[in-house]
Amino acid sequence: MAGSSFGKHFQITTWGESHGKGIGVVVDGCPAGLALCESDIQHFLDRRKPGQSRYSTPRKEADKVEILSGVFEGRTTGTPISLVIFNQDQRSRDYGDIATYYRPGHADYTFDEKYGFRDYRGGGRSSGRETIGRVAGGAIAVKILQQLGISFLTYSRAIGPVTIPHTADELLSVFEQNHEDSFAKIQNQILTNPLYMPDHDSSEKAQAYLEDCMKHTDSAGGIIEGIITGVPAGIGEPVFEKLDANLAKAIFSIGAVKGFEIGDGFLAAAAKGSQNNDAFCMNNGAVTPVTNHAGGVLGGISSGAPIIYRAAFKPTPSIASTQQTVNNAQEEISISIHGRHDPIIVPRAVVVVECMAALTLLDLILENTSAKMESLEKLYGSGV
Repeated sequence: MAGSSFGKHFQITTWGESHGKGIGVVVDGCPAGLALCESDIQHFLDRRKPGQSRYSTPRKEADKVEILSGVFEGRTTGTPISLVIFNQDQRSRDYGDIATYYRPGHADYTFDEKYGFRDYRGGGRSSGRETIGRVAGGAIAVKILQQLGISFLTYSRAIGPVTIPHTADELLSVFEQNHEDSFAKIQNQILTNPLYMPDHDSSEKAQAYLEDCMKHTDSAGGIIEGIITGVPAGIGEPVFEKLDANLAKAIFSIGAVKGFEIGDGFLAAAAKGSQNNDAFCMNNGAVTPVTNHAGGVLGGISSGAPIIYRAAFKPTPSIASTQQTVNNAQEEISISIHGRHDPIIVPRAVVVVECMAALTLLDLILENTSAKMESLEKLYGSGV
């Protein structure tokens, strides 16, 4: 199987299956000297682990990470970092019957067509559990970027038909006035909310909607929004390695994502140029966009404005409602899926989206070191 690696300069390779012995990731390209311990990574894994609320799968996994290589005396050595998370609560018997048919909304049929064979236990490599490796690797990327003054705010913007009333710009204005206190306050509201929404009233309405979905053995989708601040202008390449294009690829690589947009996104199609263009002004000696319809990216390159993007997630395909499908004998049958499944993927995917964005951004920042002679001269001007 090709395609399990992501990134060029800061690269992750994920491995493992949902019901195998474990899940893991190898991180290559991490600079030496970064202070790193398992708790730095565990904090991120705890945000996506199952069983945290009634709106996630009851599968009980500690998702405890172990660092196998690449760290010595609390600091990265510059060599590949290997991380493993062992599976502890597999119940593969719950999936025995799906070996004979194709679940609607899953990759069962396409896997069979491609490989002629598939690991049907929880979906194998196509399971959402694969994202553990992304989060573990992304946690390291986030830590590096934080040391460069780059911050992430990622949250559930919508659950089903319930959308938070605040725009990304409104959330930004709140914590830009007093970044330290207000940023921490918003982050705490998100992290202590079972749906990872930055608005209590919206969360209450969304929970009521989910209760109704669960009552009718159905599931829901939603939208995750991300804001990245502190990104300097000039990150990204102008042709095939555009910042927004690479972000789109990274986010779309998450299994349940069906849509991506940056800035005004699809709303820009209905706007006029005079409405959509971001004028420039001088702000403390720096060129600054007055508005941010572009979402912080122009021509594939960061503008210095906050990067604002959104990802649309489909409803969880594993539902107990009766569905029509076909078995591997090409017979039409009716099924009802059993086992332990999330009624909604969105809350646990918030940290996955954040980590994929961090991996994308760090990779392009490292690539950017070769964009100007002055950058090389600062590193090596006095000789290697």
